[in-house]
Amino acid sequence: MSDVATLDKQLNEQILAGDILGAFDTYYADDVVMTEPTGTREGKAANRAYEEQFVNSLEQVHAVELKTSAVDGDRSLSEWVMDVTFKDGNRVRMEQIAARQWKDGKVAHERFYYSA
Repeated sequence: MSDVATLDKQLNEQILAGDILGAFDTYYADDVVMTEPTGTREGKAANRAYEEQFVNSLEQVHAVELKTSAVDGDRSLSEWVMDVTFKDGNRVRMEQIAARQWKDGKVAHERFYYSA
């Protein structure tokens, strides 16, 4: 098993390459809990469905930027900026921080911070 810094870097690189769902499948635990300002989802199946819905709502990704990241023990933080156009024509610049807790080489909990 790789260390958290290596795993987090690989996860972020896969997201930057545009493979959000592949990254989720590879790096997230079966019992992952994901929390956003709008609520919490439990389990890989529920969270994958949510991620699929997001990805399928996109018409075009103009830019994805990892502003900064940090790792401390079994926790990591990543600051993201995304410029996307949704299928409804709405273009949005999204800024968020993803705080991850790793366990046994997988993301066990992820909390997103952004303005809802």
